[in-house]
Amino acid sequence: MIANYSPPAHHLYLHTMKRFDVCIIGGGPAGYAAAMRALDFDKKVVLIEKNKLGGAGLYNGALSSKTFWELSKDISSVRKRMAQYHTGQTFDVSFQQILNEVWEGIGIRKFQLEEQVFRLQEKKQERFVYLNGTAKFLNANEVEVISEQGVETIYADHVVIATGSRPRKLPHLPIDEKIVVTSDGIESFKEFPKSMVVLGAGVIGCEWATIFSNFGYTNVFIIDKADRILPFEDYDVADSISKNMSKQGIVIHNNAQLSSMKIVDGEVEYELEYKDGRKEIHRVEKALISIGRVPNVENLGLENAGVKVENSCIVNLDGQTNIPNIYAIGDLTADVALVNVAEVEGRHVIEKIFGSKVEDLILNNISTIMFLNPEVAGVGINEMQAQKKGLRYRVASMSYDLIPRAIAMRVNNGFFKILVTDDDDMKILGMRAVGVHASSAIQAVALLISMDKGIEELAELIHPHPSIIEGIQECVRMLLKKSILKPELFKGRLNCKVCDEFGCTQDIYFI
Repeated sequence: MIANYSPPAHHLYLHTMKRFDVCIIGGGPAGYAAAMRALDFDKKVVLIEKNKLGGAGLYNGALSSKTFWELSKDISSVRKRMAQYHTGQTFDVSFQQILNEVWEGIGIRKFQLEEQVFRLQEKKQERFVYLNGTAKFLNANEVEVISEQGVETIYADHVVIATGSRPRKLPHLPIDEKIVVTSDGIESFKEFPKSMVVLGAGVIGCEWATIFSNFGYTNVFIIDKADRILPFEDYDVADSISKNMSKQGIVIHNNAQLSSMKIVDGEVEYELEYKDGRKEIHRVEKALISIGRVPNVENLGLENAGVKVENSCIVNLDGQTNIPNIYAIGDLTADVALVNVAEVEGRHVIEKIFGSKVEDLILNNISTIMFLNPEVAGVGINEMQAQKKGLRYRVASMSYDLIPRAIAMRVNNGFFKILVTDDDDMKILGMRAVGVHASSAIQAVALLISMDKGIEELAELIHPHPSIIEGIQECVRMLLKKSILKPELFKGRLNCKVCDEFGCTQDIYFI
């Protein structure tokens, strides 16, 4: 159904110098959201996408990798239960079977996005046009589009650039997207590799390490130049994930620098040099390079429009570039590179252009998820950030093994942690959740942060029982000194402290 669906040919033509209210370059999460929001204002919109509608967030990013993660988590769980009950049976799955399910998920979302675009063209006629082609600025208002139909020039009062990003590559690494791959090349695998090394211990690298380890066919190694993975997170979060990785058999090369990597006889040979001077040579079947992403700013003719670029990112203030009618959103800016942030930015700039919105976009309540084992979710600042700012704060944490729902699920691996201001208001600064259902547990806290509220509402709210989010409520009650379970009797599993501007802590229950 998807493969055979295509728009009527006449909808793909634009008359030379046809005028639009807004031209959006890039059909990923940011650009797509911007186009749909512009239609809400009944504006004339042209959306241009060079490759695939939905962008990397659909094909090689969030949806693709998280489908892999969900499948790997399910398979790992089945295997654990089978081992627990000594069934004597085995559970096998091929990489192609997994890939087929991933493609099916992508196909569903792809069809939803494409069908909406093509039907909007039919319904709105020339008020909304989608072009599959490359775009290049001729000046601040004119954009040249090259497609299968030829070369056309369009005029737009406003232009929104949303061309996304791609995996960062290093010239000395033999990346062929078959043996040494970025996240774009994982789907080229024919079968599960017996062994794989991941270069990079950030979110994406740790997620893929977790995924392949969960499937149970791959010995996974991670090269980490720091002394611990996820260096931007608090020690307790990173330590919990690191210990779980070790239990899964993942080997983390901490404090290691990659000296060389080459393809030898169809496999990957890499040499490490440690901070203590040791050197090691390892050999694996595949290598995944996960060292960040770079914005797609090349070949856009930005110089023709006078748009300023610094460190490969388009310079902007709240989405607006140095050219007043040109905006930049999504991964090609220096903001947080997340799908939900990109979509919010897309909607925000359109509301600035055509609506009455004047306040800047605030990102202090952006929720993040790391699909690890277990999953990690967060909103607001963590303890490292609070201490770096010299803040006094209070913090409460609760282990999952004290939460009834986690007990019922037979999982006790995880914890909640909430930071609040050290005053009578106790406004929420941030929260971290490590464990099952973590990603579903943080939205209420995110809302309170955006509303600049304290914790009293959460303490008195009647939560569903049994549910994982009851752990959040108990953390709040600890901060208010009215918890059901008392921290002094569950030390190590319940903690409630105050931290001063020097990083010193003291137990709240004994102050």
